[in-house]
Amino acid sequence: MYNILTLNKISKVGLDKLDKSKYTCGDDIKNPDAILVRSASMHEMTFAPETIAVGRAGAGVNNIPVDRCADEGICVFNTPGANANAVKELVIASLFLASRKIADAIDWCKTLKGQGEGVGKAVEKGKSAFAGPEILGKTLGVIGMGAIGAMVADSAKLLGMNVVGYDPFLNSAAASDFEAKGIKIVEDLDGIYAQADYITLHVPLNDSTRGTVNAASIAKMKDGVRILNFARGELCDSDDLISALDSGKVSAYVTDFPTDAQLSHPGVTAIPHLGASTPESEENCAAMAAQEVADYLEKGIIKNSVNMPNTAVSGSFNVRNIFIYKDSESVTQQLKALCPCGVFFTAVKKGTAYTVIDCDKEISADGIEGIIRQRTIKS
Repeated sequence: MYNILTLNKISKVGLDKLDKSKYTCGDDIKNPDAILVRSASMHEMTFAPETIAVGRAGAGVNNIPVDRCADEGICVFNTPGANANAVKELVIASLFLASRKIADAIDWCKTLKGQGEGVGKAVEKGKSAFAGPEILGKTLGVIGMGAIGAMVADSAKLLGMNVVGYDPFLNSAAASDFEAKGIKIVEDLDGIYAQADYITLHVPLNDSTRGTVNAASIAKMKDGVRILNFARGELCDSDDLISALDSGKVSAYVTDFPTDAQLSHPGVTAIPHLGASTPESEENCAAMAAQEVADYLEKGIIKNSVNMPNTAVSGSFNVRNIFIYKDSESVTQQLKALCPCGVFFTAVKKGTAYTVIDCDKEISADGIEGIIRQRTIKS
């Protein structure tokens, strides 16, 4: 029996992926084999020795101590693409919010309550304060052409926009596919800044992307640019952004991750992290995370881990021996020697090695230094 701790309310669709004859799930599980989480912060958690997996029902893993998990032999999964359509729809809606001052106009209309027959005249007199441009024929710059960015680019193109994309990890085949659809791929961010009337961010938050939008990058953008951020708040330097809004260099900023200072600024449309808040998205993410965790617990198969390599191993085996360790050719060779006739697989991600040996017996690596975690699964 596997014990699964849930740190947030996980969709029933996801939990139903876990065979009730094999799994016990709940928010009060002690010493869990795995943890399912949405947005709860895990940075202060002390993990039980039994815990070997964390499934994040969503793409971002900033709430999880990913490196510490790797050091403790805990495989962290996310669910890329499972919430992509939900986020895409909100981003497309925000193109209009950034242009037409719709949110401000709605708030203003509420102030007319009580004017009776005078409402019609007041509306006609006040509507000019909320005018804004159409998106047709304008250029959208998409930074990050992954699952969400690609869907946003496709939808914007269908709405009649010119689309320019940038992604340093995009391979030539994918770039050619975008180009065939009329989506131009540029080689650097400057290519986005020089052309885009609207810029939307779809990259993970890390040391290289933090503060992507700052005073220096804003200076390279077109005057009056409109910026959408539905990835992570820290991708934008808040002080620099507010200064640019004050000067008019940036016309509007729509974000799912507002700061306290941004909430009071008239150029900011703040949304309370609704990108993936649809029942369909929550179900998709939960189902995907649960399946990933189940495959790992029952078969040692890794797919969509952020701290360990994907595996190319069969789902069929008699005895599966799994070893996690800091990448070392010496350790790898010592493990291989333990069962020369077994089916051997090894791969490395971010300095963490994951080795699988399928054979007819349980193998112990107790005499090999450097092993972080070892376990055996019997079919």
